[in-house]
Amino acid sequence: MADDFTKGDHVTWNSHGSKAEGTVTKKITKEAEAGGRKVKASSDEPQYEVKSDKSGNTAVHKPSALDRK
Repeated sequence: MADDFTKGDHVTWNSHGSKAEGTVTKKITKEAEAGGRKVKASSDEPQYEVKSDKSGNTAVHKPSALDRK
């Protein structure tokens, strides 16, 4: 799968009109609390928790929102 990321991958994503950069901290494959919200993920539709290089905050994104740096 082209959108399969692993812990430690450096990625970029769009954030409030600009590009943000960070590191994948975990792959989420089941419903969970992450990034300050409830995440509905599954093995077939995983989501990824990422930590921003700039702010240090974490967020959760679908693979389609992330690009490898």
